[in-house]
Formats: sequence, C-alpha cells, structure tokens
Amino acid sequence: MSIASKVKSANIQLYPKHLFYAPNWIVLGVNNVCNLHCKMCDVGTQNLDSTFAQNLVGTQPLNMPEELTKKIIDDTARFFPTSKVAYAFTEPLVYPHLISTLEYANERGVYTTLTTNALTLPHKAERLVNAGLNQINVSLDGPESTHNEIRGHKKSFQKAIEGIEKLKSLDNHPEITVICAITEWNHDQLYEFARFFESIGIDTLAFMHTQYTTQDLADEHNEIWGQIYPATDSNVDLIDHSNIDLQVLAEQIRKVKEARFSFSTYFSPDIDGEKLLYTYYMQPEIFMGKRCHEIFQSIMIKSDGSVIPAHGRCFNLSLGNMNDQNLKQVWNSGIASKFRADVSKAGGLLPACSRCCSGFGE
Repeated sequence: MSIASKVKSANIQLYPKHLFYAPNWIVLGVNNVCNLHCKMCDVGTQNLDSTFAQNLVGTQPLNMPEELTKKIIDDTARFFPTSKVAYAFTEPLVYPHLISTLEYANERGVYTTLTTNALTLPHKAERLVNAGLNQINVSLDGPESTHNEIRGHKKSFQKAIEGIEKLKSLDNHPEITVICAITEWNHDQLYEFARFFESIGIDTLAFMHTQYTTQDLADEHNEIWGQIYPATDSNVDLIDHSNIDLQVLAEQIRKVKEARFSFSTYFSPDIDGEKLLYTYYMQPEIFMGKRCHEIFQSIMIKSDGSVIPAHGRCFNLSLGNMNDQNLKQVWNSGIASKFRADVSKAGGLLPACSRCCSGFGE
C-alpha cells in the first residue's frame, strides 16, 4: 500500500467527517433520458418511484446545461486535478452538449470517461476520439440475441459492436471496457460471451453481479434509517433470482477466470462457488461486503446541479448544489460529513447497501 493510500485509509477510519483528499470520481448525470428498455433497470421497467430511478431521471432540466457542465470541469481542474469526470447517466451519448464539454475537459487537462449502451456509437465514435475522451465503458449483456432481448431493441448489440470497431479503427481511441450485468437471462452464457471479444479487441471485460434491493430489505432499512436516508426496492421488477442456476453460474465464472484472453477480465463482487452465490442472490439481508467505498471516493451531480453521495445507486440525499457552490464545498459539506460518519458508525454499510456495487472491493 502506498503512503497516499495509507493516509487516505487513516482519514476514513479516524475522521470520516472530513476528507482531506480529492475524490477519485466526479460522476455526471448529464441527462434524464434513455433510448433502451432494459429488463434489470428501474428506468427500463418504469419503476420511476425507486431511489435508483429518481437519481437517474428524477430532475429537471432534461439535460444538464452546458455552462453547468463546464463549471464542474473548471472546478475539477482547479480543486481536484487528479479526479476523473465520468459521464455515466442516464445515456450520455444522447446528451446534446457531450462533444463540446468533452473538448472543454480535454483543454483543461481533465480525464474523462463515458458509460453507454452504445446504440448511437457508430455515428459518434470519431467525434468522441477527436474530443479527447480517455475511456469508454460499453454495457453489453451477453451474445447478440440475449443482449437484444434484455435491452428491448433488436439491433442494439450490432450497433454497439459496430461502434467499438469504429473506435478501434481510429488513432488515439479511448481505452475500451465492456461491462456485462449478470442476470437470469445470461448467466449461462458468460464464457461464450467472453470468447466473442477475442476477435474484437477490447481492453477489459467486466462482469457485474445484479445489484438490487428487495422490498423486505428496504423495509428493514427504513425501520432504522427511513427518516433521514430512506430506501426503496430497486431493480427487481422483472427479475427472479431463483431462475438462476447457481451451479451453472459457478461453472461459467470458473471457466472465464481460468481462460487466457487477450484482454483482462474481472467480476464484481468477486465471489466463487454455489454457496456464496446463493447467499448473494437469495439472502440479501446478509452482508457480504465490509463497508462502502464509494462515499469516500465519489460524488454524483444530477442535471439540476444537485449532488448526491457516490453514484446513482446511492441514497437520494442532497449534499449541496453546484449552481451556487463549488466542488470543494460539496465534497465536504455538512450533510456529506454526517452521512459518511453515520455509515461508518453503523459498521460501514446500512441495510439497503448490502447488494450495491460500492459495498465490495478494496
């Protein structure tokens, strides 16, 4: 562990109320629209009252004003030059100010990433490269027919692959990561999916276990924390985890991990074997992670300038607003400080955090 990492860890453990270091990520919710209808997402299933959906599509204006995005970039360059700006929600490729703000970030020396379903990537790949995008994360959920069924669009897989190939054909293209959400519909096809990318040439393939909150878990959470950090069910409308053959999933994970690909692979969380997989998918009340990492590393800014902890899966808790504050102020606002301290005192995770991606990792 580096000296900087040791100092950061000591800060979190001894004085979580005030962070003396820069965030790793400034996550941007630049718009409130999506052009697909994913089965594992509250936005796609129209469960718009969930905390997750409210964080993604619950604000106005529809698109973050260009001047606000540039202000955030200016603040990043001024206060947190080592932080990365992540265009992540809801579908950044349809954000009308995407190219102009990426160009602005590149001029200011700010590192940028973009997470996308890539439906319109073929038409925008060259402009993204010319704008200086550093990294792109493409969400794909299995082989062609499986992905298209999950995403509700008969050509979304083909468009994404066409877009990736277009990027690869260009000089100075961004680092390319493919992110696959493991669900009941694709859990038996992970190895086949990974092998497909040997012929495409990507940098990383990440498999993400389903991130969800059941109603029972939300109820348990709200009995304790509902008055200040209310939770809802999340990403469970069309999902039935009992449809996952855990023996098959365990074997798929083993095969992917043992294979040698031309790209790196990882699973989040990194769990093996039927027993742990059963706990993850069928016993969400049991904590498997130790503490939340992202509330000490990230903040998310929605289209209206309001700031929430970590990212879209966190609580809809306003830490401040970028229209009348700066990044340095909201990063250590009074509300942010209290929230981090409360989570730390609770042992590192609140009940509704048990199956959030931020509760795992180092």
